[in-house]
Amino acid sequence: MIMQYICKENCLILAVTPANTDLANSDALKLAKDVDPQGQRTIGVITKLDLMDEGTDAQQILENRLLPLCRGYIGVVNRSQKDIDGKKDVMSALLAEEKFFLSHPAYRHMAPRMGTPYLQRTLNQQLTNHIRETLPDFRSRLQSELMTLNKEAEDYKQYSPDDHARRTKTLLQLVQRLAVDYEELIEGSGDRVDTVNLSGGARINRIFHEYFPYQLVKIESDESKLRQEINYAIRNIHGVRTGLFTPDMAFEAIVKKQITRLKAPCLNFVDMVSSELVTTVDQCINKLSSFPKLQDETERMVSAEIREQERVCKDQILLLIDIQLAYINTKHEDFIGFTNAQHINNQRNKKTVAGMPGNQGVAPPSSLIVIRKGWLTISNIGIMKGGSKECWFILTAESLSWFKDDEEKEKKFMIPLDNLMLKDVERGFMSRKFIFAIFNTESRNVYKDYKHLELACNSQEELDGWKASLLRAGVYPEKVTDAENDTPPENFTDPLLERQVETIRNLVDSYMSIIYKTIRDLMPKAIMHLLINSVKEFISVKLLAQLYALGECSMLMDESPEQQKRREEVLHKHAALKEALAVIGEISTSTCSSTLPSPADSSWIKSSRPEKMATAGTRSGAPRVYPHTSHPALQSTDGFQKVTRRPHRAPPSVPRRHPPPIPNVK
Repeated sequence: MIMQYICKENCLILAVTPANTDLANSDALKLAKDVDPQGQRTIGVITKLDLMDEGTDAQQILENRLLPLCRGYIGVVNRSQKDIDGKKDVMSALLAEEKFFLSHPAYRHMAPRMGTPYLQRTLNQQLTNHIRETLPDFRSRLQSELMTLNKEAEDYKQYSPDDHARRTKTLLQLVQRLAVDYEELIEGSGDRVDTVNLSGGARINRIFHEYFPYQLVKIESDESKLRQEINYAIRNIHGVRTGLFTPDMAFEAIVKKQITRLKAPCLNFVDMVSSELVTTVDQCINKLSSFPKLQDETERMVSAEIREQERVCKDQILLLIDIQLAYINTKHEDFIGFTNAQHINNQRNKKTVAGMPGNQGVAPPSSLIVIRKGWLTISNIGIMKGGSKECWFILTAESLSWFKDDEEKEKKFMIPLDNLMLKDVERGFMSRKFIFAIFNTESRNVYKDYKHLELACNSQEELDGWKASLLRAGVYPEKVTDAENDTPPENFTDPLLERQVETIRNLVDSYMSIIYKTIRDLMPKAIMHLLINSVKEFISVKLLAQLYALGECSMLMDESPEQQKRREEVLHKHAALKEALAVIGEISTSTCSSTLPSPADSSWIKSSRPEKMATAGTRSGAPRVYPHTSHPALQSTDGFQKVTRRPHRAPPSVPRRHPPPIPNVK
């Protein structure tokens, strides 16, 4: 049990050993040596000096020449059991102790440095030194804790559970703080920035510009199915007649069908933003946990407002799509028109702005612009060829390159983006990676002898980001068709009908490019105005009025038991810190001190033959006296202590042993 105390660095160890036992086998010295190898914290105390055998003494030990310690040894003579039974008082015992040291021939020269009073003064001096050395750091730590608690304690002092005016003021401050926190999370302002995960407005921005554009591209129709629909539309419009001109009604029918398919991804887009908005609001409302009733009512009101605005937003988005269906504007400046469509060949496998099927108005950026950089793992390389490897990838408008590392000095390979598409790859059973693959639409090798290149990310966010970046570069996702409903393509036997289908196909591509571009621009704006900003306005303006309308403001501000306990602890700790600093400020540090002793010479530990503590017989010469406040060993020229040994004597030893485990004591 004593180990839990003596292991602490600020603990001074008194190694008490009877003088009539072998000092080298002292359990106290062994324990002290285990936790204090340098002997900086150990003071030796020798007792029972009056019980030593006749002709023996402990002079060499007390002079710190035998088994030396940095702080030396102090001898004491305590009351015996006979003295205790004889009712000998402490003062008489101290006088007898002083008389013993003054009268003993071996100790009289060191009598001023022996005895219980000298031990008491030594320990008092060590305590004073320790306080003087640790007081500045202790004061700084207390001041730091006080500054941390100042604002919280000040808020608690101003809040009075029984004061109705204080409760109302606190309610107003909490609602205002909620509005500020919401705005900071959405707008990205504030001094508390999360450096670990995306949150609030950053996650919504990712949905705006990465997830939603990718979902629009995925609804691209199958080419053969679209051409078959155009064929049936033209033939049904002509009826029994043979049409000489391309009917514009077929174009409108196909375009309206394509526009109608936008409703599902747009509504799903609103659901995703609403879910992120609920998470953001919950993150802000959780700060009201000190007042459970207020937190519950606020969460109920804000959640109801989000659901209401979500409904309004969906209605407005459906209205925008219905507006697009209401009038097909063939006079749009970006629309190619019937005249130009008749002269455009099918370019569905080439990346042009207006001619590629399903390009949805995504204009390829300049080839000099780097679209994305990051680490990806090439996961489909066999073990015989090096296995999976992580490389630094750079995506531009024309190529996908990768390097050995992010210094971009050693290029490994470069793939042109012509005729490339991407597809999803299912994760393996034990895999933690998120994988997608790129392949060539003309069945050519993408990388060396590989038909496709599987690339792995560490998170779903990275996967969505790379897909959106590849989409910007013109690499579109693979079209997934339903094999059961797939019908064989229509074989055109009429050259005129084939030309009409081709014309309508080009017109649909051109017009849908305009629609996709408009939808991608309007959807984030509509959601921002109708949903996000409306919730922001509700929290800032209407929430407080609705809370007041409940007529239970006093009940809303009832503290939770945990908050009450927390408030009491903070106020108590704050007062205790101020009182402690006041006490420390009254302490004078202008005390005398002794220098820290040099490390003891531990060479005697290596010896295996212990020397007896008591030395007998006559002594050659008078003992030397050392001018140290305790009992130092002999000083060498290099500042370290040396042990004076008798000739033909092996140095004593206290064997070193491993310290026992320290119990966990709070």
